[in-house]
Amino acid sequence: MLSYVTGLDRAGLYREWGRVLTAEEEASYQGCIGRRLAGEPVAYIIGNKEFMGLDFAVDPSVLIPRPETELLVETALERLPPFPIIIDAGTGSGAIAVSLAFFHRGAEVYATDCSPEALEVARHNAARHGVEERIHFYGGDLLEPLKDHAPGGQVDLVAANLPYIAESDIPVLPREVGLFEPLAALDGGPRGLKHYRRLIPQAGAFLKPGGFLLMEIGYRQAQGIIALLDPLQWEAVVLKDLSGLDRLALARFKGEKEAFL
Repeated sequence: MLSYVTGLDRAGLYREWGRVLTAEEEASYQGCIGRRLAGEPVAYIIGNKEFMGLDFAVDPSVLIPRPETELLVETALERLPPFPIIIDAGTGSGAIAVSLAFFHRGAEVYATDCSPEALEVARHNAARHGVEERIHFYGGDLLEPLKDHAPGGQVDLVAANLPYIAESDIPVLPREVGLFEPLAALDGGPRGLKHYRRLIPQAGAFLKPGGFLLMEIGYRQAQGIIALLDPLQWEAVVLKDLSGLDRLALARFKGEKEAFL
């Protein structure tokens, strides 16, 4: 927060350790401290969050990007062909879509979100990192807005970090999450998987045979997500994050499509 107020990076703060804040800087800094004491996340106070080594603008309309979501991006990058077509469902701040387009210069990405405010943040982040021409943003629920836009049966990868907190866990979330981050980006229904239950058949209508569906999940949801993936249509495993917790469902589409919607 002091870096935000002074415009100095971490090295600059140490270099100018003896500097006295101006009255305006001190007032701004005290305001930041007051907001943080009230529980507001630092990312919302300073308006940005680092993800995959990139700086993303965030505000209370979007979930703050988490380090564990980098596993999804890294796993996707390992499996993409030279010129992939990608879908990011529920893009939020655009962290996944922008990172994939930034680190894979041949990628074309379709990103959706039901929040117009979130899409504005995502568009800003795409422009910020120079990938706006390769990301197509659409408003609406999951993959519904892509029916007339993204090519059916030709998509290489669908990525999704959808709300997966079980509704019974919402009241006991840490204060800075439960009180400040958007409920719509957290609430995954009774068992946390209601959005994935709808996404999986939709993804099958877009993926090419051999394409991948990547879904971030909670650490107690491995069995539940695997149960949603018909073994006649999908080959699936659950990957662990750096903390050793189940975090990412990786499913390969075999090619048998269900009717979309």
